[in-house]
Amino acid sequence: MSTSTTKKALIRRYDRENLAGFVNPASFLQPGGVELLSGDGHAATVPYAEIKFVAFVRDFEGEAEPERPNFQTRPKIAGLWVNLRFRDGSLLEGIIPNNLMLLEATGFTVTPPDSVGNLQRLWVPRQSLVAVEVLGVVGSPLRQRKPKPPAKDQIGLFD
Repeated sequence: MSTSTTKKALIRRYDRENLAGFVNPASFLQPGGVELLSGDGHAATVPYAEIKFVAFVRDFEGEAEPERPNFQTRPKIAGLWVNLRFRDGSLLEGIIPNNLMLLEATGFTVTPPDSVGNLQRLWVPRQSLVAVEVLGVVGSPLRQRKPKPPAKDQIGLFD
């Protein structure tokens, strides 16, 4: 059996009304907004200007807001560690891919600090943001760790 091409999503709007439904990750970004298929089968396009973010979730009953807005320690996921500042003044840290080919023209796909909960990924439209600040690069391929040299005072057991 093949898997579904649609993902569960909650659209967080600035008027604080969450819209629940399904989006196709390959084609949900339309020129006029985000295309959402509701649970009762109605398709709607929500304009980018109304959206704070689109949350890809495991279950519709959970929260659309991240439980933690920032990382407690330096993240372990490879990518750019960013701080997003929204139009309403709220802040959110996350990880975006360190690949310019993966950046969409209309927004950013962000891995939130608590991606093990109900909230897996966020898509944030550019119109929703005031600023995006890079806090660090995690797992850069340019800087490889050198292996530690063997200890010289250690005797060889089987030499």
